[in-house]
Amino acid sequence: MIFKKRSLSAKKSWLGFYFILPFIFGFLFFFLYPFIQSIVFSMSRLVINPDGYSLAFVRWENYRKALLVHPDFLRVFLTTISNILADVPLIIFFSIFAALLLNQRFKGRLLVRTIFFLPVIMGAGIILALERTDFMTELLQTGQDLPGGFLSGSSLKAFLLQLKLPELGLKYILNIVDKVPIIIRASGIQILIFLAGLKAIPSSLYEASKVEGATGWEDFWFITLPLISPLIVTNIVYTVIDSFTAGSNDLVKLIRDTAFGGAGYGVSTAMANLYFFTIALLLAITVVISARWVFYQED
Repeated sequence: MIFKKRSLSAKKSWLGFYFILPFIFGFLFFFLYPFIQSIVFSMSRLVINPDGYSLAFVRWENYRKALLVHPDFLRVFLTTISNILADVPLIIFFSIFAALLLNQRFKGRLLVRTIFFLPVIMGAGIILALERTDFMTELLQTGQDLPGGFLSGSSLKAFLLQLKLPELGLKYILNIVDKVPIIIRASGIQILIFLAGLKAIPSSLYEASKVEGATGWEDFWFITLPLISPLIVTNIVYTVIDSFTAGSNDLVKLIRDTAFGGAGYGVSTAMANLYFFTIALLLAITVVISARWVFYQED
């Protein structure tokens, strides 16, 4: 026979390939050519003329200008990468916590879920506009002018210092407090993905653990967390890319300003490529490391 019967594992492998076919076609037909063109632009000087534009090949000059000559790029670049590395764990932890809460049965669960997903449903521009006119945000920003400075960061820092916390841990906690609105706004899709994963866990596993006398804490560490670990990787990748393309990203603004009113299109493309390859490297490292602890349930 020319066509042999495939095994179940082979069918599953091909099924995964079919799922990523749209991405492969999208990459080949919509992304590959612009990506190659961006590499060419980043190594050329673009000159506008009456017939359109012409390119003068300058090799690595645009990358040198971006890293060594531009006054702000390297600082904003390192700050943006460090912020992404700091924000991703917070968003993932909050998303898991929120998904576990929303997965419980309680009155008003639909309303609470809707509130959590409102930042996703509404446009980011609307959210930013609301933040600018929000009374509490304004009050927190001007809290140092209030009598006693109750809402000021210095008062909170003084209180935490009394707890004898390490300086590094103190700074991290204060950073988390400052970013609570950002974390909540950036967690909607991740919560939805984790909820879907929690719903897919067979209830028989929890029933068996209950018979064995396992606690809820043990259920989380030995059943829930291993079974949603593939979704943790998915959400890490999504969160990094979402932060990478966010409209409020300072580096994205800098690259745009450089293209249309700064050092030129070639330098801005070099900046964008440096940013892209750094994010791609971070994602590759994440996937390689996570492959050691991610658990895939076999049917």
